[in-house]
Amino acid sequence: MTTLADVRAAADRIRGRVHHTPVLTSATLDRELGARVFAKCENLQKVGAFKARGACNAVMALDDAAAKRGVVTHSSGNHGAALAWAARERGIGCVVVMPNNAPKVKIDAVRGYGAEVVLVEAAQRDATSARLQHERGLTMVHPFENPFVIAGQGTAALELLADVPDLDVVVTPVGGGGLCAGTAVVGRALRPQMALLAAEPKAVDDAARSLATGVRQPRVENAKSWGDGLMTGLGEPNFALLVQHRVRVVTVDEQAMVDAARWFLERMKIVVEPSSATVLAALRAIAPELRGKRVAMVLTGGNTDFAWLSR
Repeated sequence: MTTLADVRAAADRIRGRVHHTPVLTSATLDRELGARVFAKCENLQKVGAFKARGACNAVMALDDAAAKRGVVTHSSGNHGAALAWAARERGIGCVVVMPNNAPKVKIDAVRGYGAEVVLVEAAQRDATSARLQHERGLTMVHPFENPFVIAGQGTAALELLADVPDLDVVVTPVGGGGLCAGTAVVGRALRPQMALLAAEPKAVDDAARSLATGVRQPRVENAKSWGDGLMTGLGEPNFALLVQHRVRVVTVDEQAMVDAARWFLERMKIVVEPSSATVLAALRAIAPELRGKRVAMVLTGGNTDFAWLSR
């Protein structure tokens, strides 16, 4: 189980390689929610997403022999780009197995960082990456079940609480649960009374059902959502950490996600992909609970083709 010590070790390992991202505020949003709201802008991170943290930590933690053989993963985009970037930083090979319906902007980004991209049907990602791992002797860097990835993602919360230490609430998106789990570890250790929230599309609500039942639920198959980065099922160690640290999931509908993403673009002048905009949609859904509180949302990424703008 990932601990605060693991996250602090990750912070030391990746320091100087990733950005210490800014925390932005909006008086307009404060008035809307009746709260003081802080946005941790991981959309301005290396590769345009928080995933750079976990991928960098995992790659830099490899011993020389494993690094020389290269790494492999499966990803809908952001983790793949992050791993490709981290592998390039260390000068090692990288293979990313991606669903053939992934946004072109994300496929192009992974290739742009120098990785080999293998496109498959979404259901074949796990099997294909496992086969390539076996055939080529690669090291698998799982998008969210890898302990180094979880610890690396937790460094965003470590920075956030250093910059804004007296928070009452923090919310992150949840898909596989790497960031959410890492944030929960840090938040519960450094500010035990803080409410830990996870935002999830209703179309892929396995995390909400898992936390409600106490049993990890399977991913929603053939789901359709603008939150392409959140389509995967909740990971096993991630689920355990969310339960241990008492994370609450708030589900949001598609229109609320798109409205939130558009709001960031129009009012704060920043690009926030719909997967990331779930955090604002979630805060709006529970706004009466937030009045008078200090609330942070982690904006996880800004990699989008803007297809949702026509919605």
